[in-house]
Amino acid sequence: MKIAKVDEMKDLDRRAIEEFGISEDLLMENAGQAVYFVILQEFGIKDNKFVILCGGGNNGGDGLVVARKIHSNGGEAKVLLLGNETKFRGAAKKNFEIVSKMPIEILRVNSIDSIIFEVLDADAIVDAIFGTGLTREVSGLYKDAIQLINESQVTVFSVDIPSGINGDTGEVMGVAVKADYTVTFGLPKLGNILYPGYEHCGKLYASHISFPPALYNSPAIKVAINNPVELPERARDTYKGSYGKALFIAGSSGYFGAPYFSALSFLKAGGGLSYLATPKSISPSIASKGSEIVFIPQKETLSGSIALENKDELLEFSQTVDMVILGPGLSLASETRELVRQLIPNINKPLLIDGDGITAIAEDLGKIKNRKAPTILTPHLGEMSRITKLEISELNKNKIDVLQHTTRELNAIIILKGAHSLIGYPDGTIFINTSGNSGMATAGSGDVLTGTIAAMYCLGLSLEDAARMGVFIHGFSGDVAAVDKGEDGITAQDILDSLPETMKLYRDNFAEISENLYDSIFMV
Repeated sequence: MKIAKVDEMKDLDRRAIEEFGISEDLLMENAGQAVYFVILQEFGIKDNKFVILCGGGNNGGDGLVVARKIHSNGGEAKVLLLGNETKFRGAAKKNFEIVSKMPIEILRVNSIDSIIFEVLDADAIVDAIFGTGLTREVSGLYKDAIQLINESQVTVFSVDIPSGINGDTGEVMGVAVKADYTVTFGLPKLGNILYPGYEHCGKLYASHISFPPALYNSPAIKVAINNPVELPERARDTYKGSYGKALFIAGSSGYFGAPYFSALSFLKAGGGLSYLATPKSISPSIASKGSEIVFIPQKETLSGSIALENKDELLEFSQTVDMVILGPGLSLASETRELVRQLIPNINKPLLIDGDGITAIAEDLGKIKNRKAPTILTPHLGEMSRITKLEISELNKNKIDVLQHTTRELNAIIILKGAHSLIGYPDGTIFINTSGNSGMATAGSGDVLTGTIAAMYCLGLSLEDAARMGVFIHGFSGDVAAVDKGEDGITAQDILDSLPETMKLYRDNFAEISENLYDSIFMV
């Protein structure tokens, strides 16, 4: 499913009206009807008491439609009007006039004390205060109202987006409603899917409100949910080379885990041959745990990292594999960083750069831009900050635009790791991943990801699909691990060990997984 920016959603509304003759009245009616259906399905209407908190814009107009639907179907609806009714325009104004003629109580809120009883006495709350266009900090009466909603412990249904969430970034604008259910319209907005907005939505529903598919599937909308892709079948008459060869240039005297997790995860996720170029002194220790890995022991610096003098042999060996992974646990030793900078422009195979490799190249990004073969970068926010020269706080406010700009600038696929990782392509396409859990925020987890991505490519997916399916399978494996162990205390080893079972589940249950296992958005 596509995910819209706020301005893109406004454009879809405009086009629905101008190109298809779907009036604003009808769009608002359909939006209110969708919220009503969700309330009916999840909570029930008849004989329940509802308070509908309405702002003065179209979000408040949607809330007025909900109030009308509740009243006409046996529920008790009371409208708490936070905005000035003189600000209603168009369809919102018309709905206010209709509701004003019905036996629905409308309370104009001047102080929060005047509505405490109504809110606490309600069976459920409909939040229609702010829509997706909020760009300023919430203050005054609106802030008090949102805090009252959150403190009430009453079931909350938010209209389009929880009030107080920025529609483009998912940021909390000072304070935001914590909804149990959210019904968004046309398409989900970025703020519905990006954290922390996503966790404020509760169970998220979407309604196309009668938009034709030509609108909501528009190729101009570049952001989408990372939906599963079917993996190529494994033929019976094959050998290890049929499933690819990957070279991992990784590890140092202080980092034994990173090379082990990255190189072994390639095999656990279905890859054929995993070669590990790592310092000679640590090879025996890693081999004692990962004896299936083929080792290429490397000459070392005095600090125990891979020495620059290995460059020519590494470049020669890279020609014999399908993909190269550079960076896990390499250390920040100056000689090894120089090795990274000399290797990157000369490796003529698809190259995944991770961890210390990203730090080494962050000051000389031209070497990535000028590569002839494709490149994948897998930064976390701190590493993305080094690449872009932006503070993490700035990145969090504008992840999508920054990622789209950086992928184009570097001509690279970039996976921005985190809760709901983002997979960005140079053409501006971005996929938002929804598999995974908080237990995966653990040392070594990112190293397992690198090997999983390489395995997806060597199984036969395109590099673009391999990047996003590597992220999906990695998160899925973390979820499989959490079933038995819970999210507390999951380690990279647990994610690694769960990969074979995850791959089996994925292949055996692909149709089910595609349809509903990772349904983060339910249609109404």
